[in-house]
Amino acid sequence: MSRIVLGVSGGIAAYKSCLLLRRLTEAGHEVDVVPTANALNFVGAITWAALSGRPVHSGVFEAAELVNHVRIGREADLVLVAPATADLLARAAAGRADDLLTNVLLTARCPVVFAPAMHTEMWQHPATRANVATLRSRGAVVLEPAVGRLTGPDSGPGRLPEPADIEANALAVLTDPGLAAVMAGQDLAGRAVVISAGGTREHLDPVRFIGNSSSGLMGVGLARAAVQRGADVTLVAAHLAVEPPSGVELVHVGSTAELAAAMDVHAADADLVVMAAAPADYTVAQPSAVKLKKSGDAGLSLDLVQTPDILAGLAARRPEHQVLVGFAAETAADDQELLVLGTQKLARKGCQMLVLNNVSGGAVFGAAENQVTIIGTHGPMAAASGSKTVVAHSILSAAEAVRKELAG
Repeated sequence: MSRIVLGVSGGIAAYKSCLLLRRLTEAGHEVDVVPTANALNFVGAITWAALSGRPVHSGVFEAAELVNHVRIGREADLVLVAPATADLLARAAAGRADDLLTNVLLTARCPVVFAPAMHTEMWQHPATRANVATLRSRGAVVLEPAVGRLTGPDSGPGRLPEPADIEANALAVLTDPGLAAVMAGQDLAGRAVVISAGGTREHLDPVRFIGNSSSGLMGVGLARAAVQRGADVTLVAAHLAVEPPSGVELVHVGSTAELAAAMDVHAADADLVVMAAAPADYTVAQPSAVKLKKSGDAGLSLDLVQTPDILAGLAARRPEHQVLVGFAAETAADDQELLVLGTQKLARKGCQMLVLNNVSGGAVFGAAENQVTIIGTHGPMAAASGSKTVVAHSILSAAEAVRKELAG
């Protein structure tokens, strides 16, 4: 069981942190909530205590015999501040210790993650940008806020990301503390990254289709990780079983032909392209314009034709600077056979990197965790396992290594 400190600062988005707290406790973590005085104007201490099942401390002088202003931070495995207001970020960057939460931030020696929430003008103000840069330079993770409806009628960047998104990022850092430095370092800043996700559908008639088991979780994890490493991310989404992460440009597609067309457009100028989607290999030659009816006990014969090979097509048109990553879902008897199949596919497709999944017995599809082998043109590069967000970071780091190699 990990011990997480959930810091809550005084913004209207504090209500979303109740949902975040519930998610963290249901995942088996022990969570101590440390709200600021202003946060308690939005959500009361009784609510935090009821949801966490633990006492709530908000004052430096409460339970002074326990020396909470030092103890809480020292004992934490992760400190997560959500929402982190402009004021909280400023005080944290300045090293202030004027309430219990800022004391916790100063004494914590574990990874620290901030999930900002404020109005657009405040997020974009040079002072806030400087405070974010300062915190990142010290190794803290400052998540990118979502773009959307804010308090009142206005909208824009500054919205608190959804609880599931915050949880995925925070638990990735908790699982692999080394990711804090990676995310704080913003190594993909300014890079254009295009990621496909989900499974395509090939319609037989207006209501039926041929599809596959892809949930899009891995592609969504990749998009989430790339955003938090500073990339400008376009997510070309077929049919997702989960909500896309915040901070991406979302392009919806349905069929393999639509996916191919969208990837051609958006991948043309990208620095990194990751084909994590599962396109159908076959489509119906002549889809019916009307719903097909049953006819007694007779079966149904379909005339299927192959769909375009999207990955090979992207490889053929790849700009010299671009890194192209493909996925291979194989049913292999063991790791050695998986590697052989993957190496053959890598050569056949012409991409720079391939992520191998052994999907024997239905593994991987729809699961929260993944286990992959990453290979490049020179052979195996890495193996990764864990949540799909953690695995996504390993894939992005491997792709960054390939980019540096290409750059000479």
